[in-house]
Amino acid sequence: MQAIKAIIADDEDQLRSYLKSRLSDVWPELIISGEARNGQEALEMIRKTHPHIAFLDIRMPGLSGMDVAKKIGGSCWVVFITAYDQYAVEAFESEAIDYLLKPVTRERLE
Repeated sequence: MQAIKAIIADDEDQLRSYLKSRLSDVWPELIISGEARNGQEALEMIRKTHPHIAFLDIRMPGLSGMDVAKKIGGSCWVVFITAYDQYAVEAFESEAIDYLLKPVTRERLE
């Protein structure tokens, strides 16, 4: 079975670390192949590493998570992570597979 790879993109260092730790707890076989601090880094990382899943913050410097999702055109699954619930409809229209509100709980990740 092929290992599942993911990237995490969020402009908050603590959130990236927290999410990486929680994902490791609930999904130990998941490989985090990179972390991005903004939308442009996320886009480049997705194009370079070809992850299966991209965990994207909605509001990031430069390109937003929504912008990134539109630019990658379904090349990987997208899970949005945000403090803003008002983007949920747009997120699912961008073919997101999930929409997690901060702070992300272990139970929600499971």
